[in-house]
Amino acid sequence: MTLELYIDELSPPCRSVLLFCEANVILYEKNILNIVKGRSNKVFWCLKGSTCGDTWSETFYQINPQNKVPAIKDILFCLGESVAILKYLAAKYNTVDHWYPQDLQKRARVDEYLAWHHGNTRKDVAFLYWTEVVIPIVSGTEINQQRLENAVTAFKATLDRVENTYSIFLKDQKFLCGDDITLADIMAVPELLQLTTSGRDIAPDTPKINVWIERVRSRLQPFFDQIHTPIYKMRRNILKTSHCQ
Repeated sequence: MTLELYIDELSPPCRSVLLFCEANVILYEKNILNIVKGRSNKVFWCLKGSTCGDTWSETFYQINPQNKVPAIKDILFCLGESVAILKYLAAKYNTVDHWYPQDLQKRARVDEYLAWHHGNTRKDVAFLYWTEVVIPIVSGTEINQQRLENAVTAFKATLDRVENTYSIFLKDQKFLCGDDITLADIMAVPELLQLTTSGRDIAPDTPKINVWIERVRSRLQPFFDQIHTPIYKMRRNILKTSHCQ
């Protein structure tokens, strides 16, 4: 039976799982869940603690009682959480070693980034994304400039920890954890690209980050751009709306 994916393509962790499946020619059935609602041609996000969206259906509850995407169903086995899913798929499909190396120390370095990601890259991207995009759209208010300044400062600090000479990650390597792409890169880059929806230049002062992002993007073509089409479309719509105001 074909692997079943449950995703929202506007979610960075969902796009990470999609990218991994495409890169490793893993056959899957894609089930799109709508956790984003449209109101008056605007993007409306279900706020934390609410129970709107397809992830709160009784059907999806049987797949993931946490009501979150991504999730997978592999015959009778269901699994949530993007990192757990990626590791499971790497093991089940015996993917090329560079994704999640068998070498203990190389694997530990990938695991180190994956553990670091949600409390740093993802947290600071989310803070900035909600401040600059989600809250103004949902509330119909102007961007809180003090909050935006704080969010940008936190995000820049995270980028610095990713790429500077003293970092344990990118440094002068081609990819986050070495000279070949891993699960770390496939988690990080879709997350960072979320910020482009506002027209933001992710790393104007850190060309090393931009070169790395482009390297990952090129490595994963043509499906990288195909999977990120909803993000590119959202960016065009937001910029078009802002220019009309």
